[in-house]
Amino acid sequence: MEFEISKYFPGVRPGVTLPSKQVFELLQEEGMRQMVSDHYDLLAASSIKDLFPKNPIALEKAKEHSADFFIQICGGPEYFNKNRGKPQLNRRHQPFKITAEGRIEWLNCYKTVLTKLDLPDDVKRSFWNYLDVFSKWMVNS
Repeated sequence: MEFEISKYFPGVRPGVTLPSKQVFELLQEEGMRQMVSDHYDLLAASSIKDLFPKNPIALEKAKEHSADFFIQICGGPEYFNKNRGKPQLNRRHQPFKITAEGRIEWLNCYKTVLTKLDLPDDVKRSFWNYLDVFSKWMVNS
């Protein structure tokens, strides 16, 4: 299955469609947490590693927050809202310099993780399409 990265256009905020709830139904909480953890492990060794915590405890906390968010948007428990409040991800990411190139690296790390998951192609595609569009909203530099 191919995961294409769509072009980023500065200032364009495309509509975001949430991923299929089947992502959570099939992976369950443990599988989603593992997916996010694997993604962060790749990020920590990537060209954008400086955007992520160096401290192992802080990195684990970042993984937890991210997993809580993805679990919630895929139809699982609302851990993120309960523990962190409304996502407001643009505001939360404002302190970090996120470039269009960084977006591509972030997505490439997810490509690697998604390729290894045992999910139907349509479920992977749904999650990928969300990541591709959602990531455009995070570019701020």
